[in-house]
Amino acid sequence: MELLKIKNLSKIYGKDDAEVKALDDVSLTVEKGEFIAINGSSGSGKSTLLHIIGGVDVPTSGKVYLDGQDIYAQNAENLAIFRRRQVGLIYQFYNLIPTLNVVENITLPVLMDKRRVNKKRLDELLHLLGLSDRRTHLPNQLSGGQQQRVSIGRALMNAPSVMLADEPTGNLDSKNGSEIISLLKHSNKQYGQTLIIVTHDEDIALQADRIIGIADGKIVRDERVR
Repeated sequence: MELLKIKNLSKIYGKDDAEVKALDDVSLTVEKGEFIAINGSSGSGKSTLLHIIGGVDVPTSGKVYLDGQDIYAQNAENLAIFRRRQVGLIYQFYNLIPTLNVVENITLPVLMDKRRVNKKRLDELLHLLGLSDRRTHLPNQLSGGQQQRVSIGRALMNAPSVMLADEPTGNLDSKNGSEIISLLKHSNKQYGQTLIIVTHDEDIALQADRIIGIADGKIVRDERVR
């Protein structure tokens, strides 16, 4: 079942001599529950593509459909709601609120929506992430791997349709990096969520169902691994 459709997507930064085409007429489809790795060198356009899929950056031209909905046909308020409810974003540098503890950081998207926290789901996530005994810890009381686990919990808390991870292991050692990838793969299988990871690491890419290679803003590889 098709979850995501990207059609003739382009993104241009700057003007005239300073113009940079980050994405150049990119089209692809993603099935529900797929685990996809977007692979490419620095500056290839892979992160730009991820941010546009997640509603964080606006395309210059082209369309992005999630569950048949044109993401960028919405007004700013509905786009913000879409990001909180339908997309889980994980970054390399965690982006946790330093004054909030583990539980508060994880439940922040729910509270921003002025909805009641599903305590059963929260407890399940804390157990899955190995954070049950860190509920009241602040980010500066956690290791880098634990902070990334909190950011994963925050992304999963609203049970989004798609998880987007931008170099999620780039700031971690190899042991913590492997554990983070295992957690993301587990959530992909357990919750049936579509998972798209941007990475320059070929070893991580090879764990995906499908690898999409990007160079100079164009798709140069689209290979099913398993």
